[in-house]
Amino acid sequence: MAKNSSVSASRQSDIISAAIEVFAELGFYRATTAKVAERANISQPYIFKFFSTKEELLLEALKVSWARIADSFSHVVSTVPPERLEEELISAYVRIMYEHRNEVLLQMQAQTIMDAPIVEVMREGFSNIRQMVLDAFVAAGIANPAERTLLFLARGMLCNISMSLNLPELMKLDE
Repeated sequence: MAKNSSVSASRQSDIISAAIEVFAELGFYRATTAKVAERANISQPYIFKFFSTKEELLLEALKVSWARIADSFSHVVSTVPPERLEEELISAYVRIMYEHRNEVLLQMQAQTIMDAPIVEVMREGFSNIRQMVLDAFVAAGIANPAERTLLFLARGMLCNISMSLNLPELMKLDE
C-alpha cells in the first residue's frame, strides 16, 4: 500500500510540475487540463483523480511555489550570520528566479486573478514571506526592520519584472 501512495504522490507532483510550466507559458485562462496532461505524459482524466478542477490545480501549484521560497529563506535564516542575512536572502531568491523561473512567472500571473481562493493563497504566501523576513531582520538587529523588509520585498518584485521582461538594467545599481 505504501508503494501505491508513493507512486500517487510522485504522479501528483509530476502533474503539479507540468501545470506550473503550462500555466506559466500560457496563462491560467488559456491553459487547459488537456495541455497539462500532455506535458505530464498522462491522460487528462488522470488529473482529476488528484484535482477536481483546474483552479484547484493552480492553487496547489501556487502553494508549491510559496513553499519553495519559504523553505529557501528558512534555510538562510537558520544558517547565515546576521551581517550577511539580507545579502544571502537576495541570493537565495535570485537562485529561485533562475532555477524555478516558471514558478515566479506563475506567481506574477496569479497576482492578476481575482478569484477569492487564488487571492487568498497569494495573500497568505506574501504575508508569510513578509513576516519571515521581518522576524529575521529584527532578530539580526537590522536597523529599521519594517522598512528594510518593505524594500526587500519591493526589490524582489522588481527582480521578477526584470527577469520576465529580460530587462536586466532594471537591477543595475551603478549607472
